[in-house]
Amino acid sequence: MQRTYKTGSYAVRQSRPMNSETPGKTSGETRSATRSEPPVDVLPPVRFDTKIAVLLRDDLATWQRLNVTSFLVSGIGPAMPEVIGEPYEDADGTAYLPMFRQPVLVFEATKEILKTAHARALSRALPRALFTSDLFATGNDRDNRAAVRSVATGELDLVGLAVYGPRNGVDKVVKGARMHP
Repeated sequence: MQRTYKTGSYAVRQSRPMNSETPGKTSGETRSATRSEPPVDVLPPVRFDTKIAVLLRDDLATWQRLNVTSFLVSGIGPAMPEVIGEPYEDADGTAYLPMFRQPVLVFEATKEILKTAHARALSRALPRALFTSDLFATGNDRDNRAAVRSVATGELDLVGLAVYGPRNGVDKVVKGARMHP
């Protein structure tokens, strides 16, 4: 069965928290401890009011796409802590790091569409991370920042952009791009 991230009415979304706690339970009780909860397939899907999108230039090699995506999303979490969910734990009690609480949508586009998306993200003042072609030649954070700092905004050779914000705002930024295959 295909899962969706859309929900029903506003009231349904507001009546359930976006964490692992069950409504009406104390903070120590979670869904996994409650046996009377309906199966996950019965719960309404979650629809987020915000979106995380990564836009990649369509002429990148596969390893570059993966590298750029990982760097770009690493900028969103520290700057926007509300996008980070709770830590994970398996049935044996082994702990794992928290991840984004919502999906990250990955798009691809031409160099021109990427440049337009960057301008749109700037005009909407949306939180963003960028990756330029110059960063493939550097090997550390200090040199990465120096490479970006040395180029004017309109002259950046963008290969990737990550954007976070209201769904409709992010949709307008990535307009013209297509979902990454």
